[in-house]
Amino acid sequence: MDVNDLTHEVLGCAFEVHTALGPGLLESAYKECLYYELTLRGIFVEKEKAMPLVFKEVKLNCGYRIDLFVEKKLVVELKSVDAIHDVHMAQVLTYMRFSNTKIGLLLNFNVVSLKTRIKRLAL
Repeated sequence: MDVNDLTHEVLGCAFEVHTALGPGLLESAYKECLYYELTLRGIFVEKEKAMPLVFKEVKLNCGYRIDLFVEKKLVVELKSVDAIHDVHMAQVLTYMRFSNTKIGLLLNFNVVSLKTRIKRLAL
């Protein structure tokens, strides 16, 4: 599956989760439900994927974790916040660099309509 088809599948699952649960829950609840939906569709997902920071010859395990790393091609970062800020987008871009992926999604579930709070980022 190419990354565009994969993005479409992830967004379909995200809409399903958001429609069922609505806004106002913790990020962890949305993450678990989205993980479940993706795995039901036979999509390989790593939850809380550890991403080490490599600086020169040193590999540092600093606790960076991608919320959902889908098919080793797509970074998915979930939020449940009042507003998305530049630092949230920077976080996704950093995870994309660390994981050597070209596309990332930033999804804010704490909204009435999820489609208004989706950011697709590319390197």
